[in-house]
Amino acid sequence: MATPETYERLTSVMRKVFRQDGLVVRPELTARDVKDWDSLTHIRLILEVERAFGIKLATAEISRFRNVGQLADLIEKKKF
Repeated sequence: MATPETYERLTSVMRKVFRQDGLVVRPELTARDVKDWDSLTHIRLILEVERAFGIKLATAEISRFRNVGQLADLIEKKKF
């Protein structure tokens, strides 16, 4: 399970990528819930997540997550 620190950093990344200062990041959040989350911004999000957390995500891992909670758990797993 992802830590509050991971969610805090992920919130910062997502607000930057989607240019939404008030974006509330929660585990059940999906692309459908975020204005302008399309395929291009998805790629930008992944690149920014990799940069911010110092991790590398494989294509297969990226294609499996369905919500922000799953992404946060993946980040947590990769950090160690």
